[in-house]
Parts: sequence; structure tokens; C-alpha cells
Amino acid sequence: MRTALAAASCLVLLASCQPADESDGFVPLFNANDLQGWVNANCAPETWSIKNGIISCTGKPIGALRTERQYENFIIEIEWRHLSEGGNSGVFVWGGPLNAPGVPFLRGIEVQVLDHGYMKKADPKKPKWFTTHGDVFPIHGATMEPHGEHNGMRSFPSEERSMPSPEWNHYRIEANNGRITLAVNGKVVSGGDNCNPRKGYLALESEGAPVEFRNARIKELPSSNPPAEMISPLDEGWKCLYTGTDFRGWKVPAAGGDKWESADWQIKLKPGQTGSALWTEQEYGDCEVICDVQLPKDTDLGKPAAGLCLRGHSHPVVMLGQGEAPVVLGPDQISPGKWYRIKASLQGDKLKVLVTETQEANPRSFEATVDRNPRGNIGLADLAQPVVYGNVNVREL
Repeated sequence: MRTALAAASCLVLLASCQPADESDGFVPLFNANDLQGWVNANCAPETWSIKNGIISCTGKPIGALRTERQYENFIIEIEWRHLSEGGNSGVFVWGGPLNAPGVPFLRGIEVQVLDHGYMKKADPKKPKWFTTHGDVFPIHGATMEPHGEHNGMRSFPSEERSMPSPEWNHYRIEANNGRITLAVNGKVVSGGDNCNPRKGYLALESEGAPVEFRNARIKELPSSNPPAEMISPLDEGWKCLYTGTDFRGWKVPAAGGDKWESADWQIKLKPGQTGSALWTEQEYGDCEVICDVQLPKDTDLGKPAAGLCLRGHSHPVVMLGQGEAPVVLGPDQISPGKWYRIKASLQGDKLKVLVTETQEANPRSFEATVDRNPRGNIGLADLAQPVVYGNVNVREL
């Protein structure tokens, strides 16, 4: 059976390796040797590269490479292979422009790209909740009615058709009017209906291990004119400030700098004597900043715990815990252990802050006046308590 499947898979891959024939409506998703048309959403500059049509991903940090434009209805064909046993990745469909609060992943529908070796990590005594043969599922606020066998909204493939590392696999993803199906090496095995969102960005995922993609092409289909609530937000020009691998672009303080740790997509601050903020090297004028914050469960909210500094102000303009700041989120407004997304806009002396726990939650809104400071750095405060920062993005106003 394995030999027959391998032979059939090779025939499919051989056919798909032929140059894209644009007369059938398909066009390449990538240039041969550059990533034009794609946006590095939240990875290091070296995470993604392309040469001779092979898209290479180091797997570090966890994050995504997404398209510059949104897509609605389409057929995608793409080949992938993992370069190590147990590698994990994915193709995101109808995603948002930024990662969801408190995670490094885009909100949308994920078509999983997972190597067989990952199953060795599974506990056979636990109920089945994933496979390595083409699961399709919504993540971080997206929704879907799964086809076939499923766990929650996660659609499991009807057959085991994927090939292990380092062999190539072929995916054909059809997405039309909120319905998505996945064919693995020539046969449809999984999918779902009534997807929300059903228009957004396409993305490839970096998730811890090296992976390659090739022969990615797309055929767009006529629009179904989805309502606004089923369309992912448009990119507003956000720029990720943290590489996920090191502190390039940041000034690590000379005193207490060893308290700051680059931990994949997270920036961790260890407890200890109050030190200096972690500042960006670049200065900004009027701008809007997104920063996710998580406090440990044993945080003392009766004291300053975490803070966001803007335009060079040494004291935070937004503080979590008890303290003095233009906007303070005290014990009655936050809970240790949860992730919070802070979106702070500073124009002139006017500060506007939105705070959310999840992408769908109604944000809490705050306004305040701060001292004028035309330009300055963005900083993550060190207020002596441990804290995790993440997903730091900026856009100039």
C-alpha cells in the first residue's frame, strides 16, 4: 500500500512540477528569487527566503509570511516538505494582517502542514485531537463547520495520504463562498463550510522547524460579495518591531540588561531590582503602538507591574498594576495569567488607549493628556516584577 501510494504521489508531484500554464487561469504566487508581493508579518529578516523557486523557512521564530493583498475565492496548489522529522507548519487562508492577541499566529483558517514524526509526541491514551495528514481548522476567533470526522471545529482527513520528511507533498486548496476543501497528493480529504472570515490574506507559517515550499500558484474565482463582518481587517501599515530571535533594533540597558530575554515571539523580563526600559533604537513622532502583555499569576497588582513607554517618556504612559501613569489598568481591570493587547495612539499631547483580551472582545477605551515630546523612542518598562511582552508593532500617524 505504501509503495502504491508513494508512486501515485510521485506522479502527482511530477505533474505539478511543470511550469504553471497561465492559460488555465493559474498564476504563480511567488517570483523565482525574491519575496515581492509578500509581507514578513512577525519574523526575523532571515526566517524566510527564496531561491530558484524554493521558499525556505528556518522555523524560527514562530510567525508568518503573508500576502500583500487579500484574496476571497480561489484554488491554490502548493508543494511542501519538512527538512526534519516532526516538523510543523501551515498554510493560512483568509487571515488577518497581524497576529491575534497573545499568540504569534494570524486569525483565520489553517491548513496544517505537519510531518508524521510529530505523532510521536502524542499521548495514545488521550482522545484524538490532531493528525499529520491534512487537518483543516479555524484559529483564534475564526469559525468553520468541519467536514467529516472532527474534534470541535477541526476537520480530520478521511485518508492518510501525506508523505514523511524529506519527501514532497502536494496540496490543492479550494476556497469558495466560505467553503474550503483540501486535497492531499491528489484526493480531497478534509475541509469545512460557513467559514468566517471568508476573505483575507494568505500566509505560510513558521513554527519551529525548517520547511520548504515550491510551485505555489493560484487561480482566483468570482467574488461572492461577502458582508463586511466576514472580511479580515485590512493592513494599516503596521511594522513589527521585534525579530523573535534577538534584540536587533532595540537598546538593551547596560544596567539590568541580563533581565531581558529574547524567547521566540515573546520578550520576557525576569524579576529583580527596577532597571531601565528596553528602548527601540529608532525614534518616532505621532504613532500608534500595539503591545501584548501577560503578567504571571502571582503578580502583585498592588504595585507597578508592567508598562508601555512612548516617545521617549521615561515613565510609562500605560501601566498595569497600581501606580502613577496617564492610563492605569489596576487590579479591578486585569487578571494575572491572561494576555492583554494594548493599542496606544499618541498624537501631540493626546493619548488614546484601547485594551482587549481577545480579538472579538469589546475593547476598553481610555483617553488622557501627556506632556509634549515631539519625538522619542518606544520602550517596554522594567518595574521590578516579571512580565512577558510580545507582538510589538508600530505605525506612524
